[in-house]
Amino acid sequence: MIELKDISKSYRSGSVSVEAIRNINLTVNKGEIFGIIGHSGAGKSTLLRCVNLLERPSTGSVKVGGEELTTLSSSQLQMQRRRIGMIFQHFNLLSLATVRSNIAFPLRLAKMGMKEIDRRVNELLKLVGLVDHADKYPSQLSGGQKQRVGIARALANNPDVLLCDEATSALDPQTTNSILALLVDINQKLGITILLITHEMHVIRSICDRVAVIDKGEVVESGEVLKVFLKPEHPVTIDFVSQVADSFDVTELIGVSRGKLVRLNYIGDLTYEPILYNAVKTTSVEFTILQGIVSRMKGTPYGQLVIELIGNEPEIKKVIAALRSEGLDVGELT
Repeated sequence: MIELKDISKSYRSGSVSVEAIRNINLTVNKGEIFGIIGHSGAGKSTLLRCVNLLERPSTGSVKVGGEELTTLSSSQLQMQRRRIGMIFQHFNLLSLATVRSNIAFPLRLAKMGMKEIDRRVNELLKLVGLVDHADKYPSQLSGGQKQRVGIARALANNPDVLLCDEATSALDPQTTNSILALLVDINQKLGITILLITHEMHVIRSICDRVAVIDKGEVVESGEVLKVFLKPEHPVTIDFVSQVADSFDVTELIGVSRGKLVRLNYIGDLTYEPILYNAVKTTSVEFTILQGIVSRMKGTPYGQLVIELIGNEPEIKKVIAALRSEGLDVGELT
């Protein structure tokens, strides 16, 4: 659905050229929720705005739904942008317009008939849960309600893609969770492709299928969220994963371990199977679970254990081989 090839964007600062992003290559599949995470100044907002050419890349190709946007005329680009909705961190609502009028605004720009506008606005009010607030003004709404208006407005023209620019960073945790749940509901009901940027691992973990980590204008790590979450490689990714409450540091354990320390990652149905027990039961190896978590991410169960294996080296190797043969990701820490 979205293909970015060799995207770079430079700005002039006096006589100096500053490169905000460089050589970005990303593919976002139709119907998925794809997250881009990075610290402030990493280039993620610039990258997102290159998708609908609010920022025109200095080099590279931008395709949305198979259409190369960088070669379009102004009028052609305007038509294509109707296929790409966008919601913003600070809502960007018309302060003197009601909720209903804010949602209707892009439909009026598209010169849709009044009856069709009313029908579509009513559909969207119901979708985002604002039927009872249709005639209120933004100043009368909470932050979460304002963002729901922004989402409804972004969906007005039935876009194929929804871009989310730090859509929850101005909201409290409870409201953030309700907005994330709404985005998942929209993705599932409408099949819309969602590309979002954030600096919060909680957002990525809660709703995304895949993620790209951006640092200093470059993608430094990417992949399925579960795999990136359970086995981060780049220091920036490790830092973001450490934000999440159930992640843990094994540094202290390594210093006091009596045996072999091993980290086990489970994904899917393996999470609930007695794989560890079966691997050791025919050996003299003993094990102790030192740390662990079993949870779910977007409906997929996963688990991570740090265990200590005590026994002779050949049998420990046999246990590790048995664990790997069952499909577990096994990391040897000592």
